[in-house]
Amino acid sequence: MSGQTKKGLNSIVILGAWTVLKYCNRCVFDGACPNPVGALEAATEELLDWGVAGANGIPFLRALAPNDE
Repeated sequence: MSGQTKKGLNSIVILGAWTVLKYCNRCVFDGACPNPVGALEAATEELLDWGVAGANGIPFLRALAPNDE
């Protein structure tokens, strides 16, 4: 696995943990109803934001992914 791929996957793992933590906190402290689809949408938006901000390897992985647009 290349360096950029490994960095990208590490960033995605951290992003996943961060998203789950934020989602759980919203449910516990704000009384939000559990909504896995909403959490996945939030994670997707956060991934785009992290890529724009230059998180390690995420722009590289996005360039490798097939473009659905």
